[in-house]
Amino acid sequence: LICKSRTDLNKFKEEFVVDECVTMEDAIKGADMVLGLSKGDVISQEMVSSMATDPIIFACANPDPEILPDLAKDVRPDVIIGTGRSDYPNQVNNVLGFPNIFRGALDVRASHITENMKMAAAKALAGLAREDVPSYVKSAHSREDMSFGSEYIIPSPFDKRVMEYVAPAVAQAAVDDGVARVRSFIKERYVEHIKAISEKI
Repeated sequence: LICKSRTDLNKFKEEFVVDECVTMEDAIKGADMVLGLSKGDVISQEMVSSMATDPIIFACANPDPEILPDLAKDVRPDVIIGTGRSDYPNQVNNVLGFPNIFRGALDVRASHITENMKMAAAKALAGLAREDVPSYVKSAHSREDMSFGSEYIIPSPFDKRVMEYVAPAVAQAAVDDGVARVRSFIKERYVEHIKAISEKI
């Protein structure tokens, strides 16, 4: 949907520009995944119906997502959908990343945050999502059915282990990338330090 004829292009959008403009309906038809970062209620059930098998939709507009999960699931029971809202499963929220990316970066005195550090955070979150969900997280969401699957692909912000997974992964990536300014870093020792902190939360 970012095409050359648009007048509002900037250097960030230019990376994704295509020659010809297409409608949203055309862009979504047959798509495996849609990342919505625009405004509420712009994705219709018909559009969701036209997507590929087992589609993924991240409808991140707030407070109203591009399509509500219930509407998407009505026409596509195979859809995996996440929104920016906490009242639906799979909340896509930067609270899972930012605090712990900064924690890991600051603890190793990283000169800057690299792409590898951000990828390490994403992979750590993906790994945590596959682990058993603690009872205190289930209680916080009033859900007993929380396990990795279409209704739980992203860890909960209430899971204290997020810090234990993400901060060490980011710190190690900073060391690996040569941007850490600490003289020595022993990941196992750092993990124990982070666990001790998270247990106090």
